Amino acid sequence: MTSPSPVVGDWYRRFNGALFEVVAVDRDDGTVEVQHFDGTLEEFDLEAWEEQDLEEAQAPEDWTAALPQALARGIFCAAN
Repeated sequence: MTSPSPVVGDWYRRFNGALFEVVAVDRDDGTVEVQHFDGTLEEFDLEAWEEQDLEEAQAPEDWTAALPQALARGIFCAAN
């Protein structure tokens, strides 16, 4: 299965149900940075992103719960 292209501000779901938001895409470096609902940050290269079994998802009802962690790390992404 091919994963959808990463879009900053969009939410995605892994096959195991884990939700995360794309917070940065750097096509020059070939990386995608995501923030999980608990505030944990993770970075993938674009090849690894494409190999994952991901689907587009709706933001959780209380997606702002992760916002304090993002602000503390200096990350902020305006919603689409």
